[in-house]
Amino acid sequence: MRGDLLRTGGTFLGTTTKGDPFAFPDAIGQTRDRSGDVIARLKQLGIDALVVIGGDGSMRLFHRLLAPSGIPWVGVPKTIDNDVPGTEYAVGFFTAIEVVGEALDRLSSTAASHRRMMVLEVMGRDSGFIALFGGIAGGADVILMPEMAYDIDAVAAHIKRITDNRPSAVLVVVAEGIKRPPDDRRTGGSVGAAIAHALETRTGIDARCTVLGHVQRGGSPAMFDRLLASAFGVKAVDLLASGQSGRLVVWRSGVVTGSPITEAALGPRLVPLEGEMIHTARGLGIYLGEISR
Repeated sequence: MRGDLLRTGGTFLGTTTKGDPFAFPDAIGQTRDRSGDVIARLKQLGIDALVVIGGDGSMRLFHRLLAPSGIPWVGVPKTIDNDVPGTEYAVGFFTAIEVVGEALDRLSSTAASHRRMMVLEVMGRDSGFIALFGGIAGGADVILMPEMAYDIDAVAAHIKRITDNRPSAVLVVVAEGIKRPPDDRRTGGSVGAAIAHALETRTGIDARCTVLGHVQRGGSPAMFDRLLASAFGVKAVDLLASGQSGRLVVWRSGVVTGSPITEAALGPRLVPLEGEMIHTARGLGIYLGEISR
């Protein structure tokens, strides 16, 4: 392994999350099961074992594919959404948080200068880990996540309260997977833009929306992600060398260990509503939501 890989984002192997071998598209627009072809090719190549790197969907797919094949394998959680069950952290999560935090730092300058409300939409279709951790680190006033319902009028009331009911700098972090405001009648546009419009209408504070999108997924990895990936990689090899298979490498309370891969198949993992970061956000006076879904 070359040290240069520590500084590289993405995948130098050119892998993809698309192309289900159990329903692979053919030339005439139909799908067929090619899982047997995949297993045959792996054996033809003399593959001794596989380390599957990805999210809960990848783990479910490869568990189905490899369990009956006899090919040893272990999983390494890698997703910026941090939604793989069984592990506290996945590779890529802390890099995404750094991007969100830096974006909020930059947006806060504009918000303060022009007394605006800045809405930042981040990734998180099912879980709000990026929004929650990034929002706390970046000093957000409001964090909206898929795990918690929100009342847009209550959000507006919170903003009026913290700004003393006059235009002032406000930072709102929105996960892409939240529901749109109930009075949103637009057919297109991001959910962040819908939130910005709804809050501007209710508060009278000029609002702007920024959608980070794939900016969160690229670039040089954060230092903790490099440490996490290195520790996960070593543990994956150790598990395979000891004859173990169908295991997921996980981080739990500072310890890297292996757990049954079936845990990852229970995903996606959601933000625990009684967890420490929820308590922290509430303690800081950040609006999170009204009730749990």
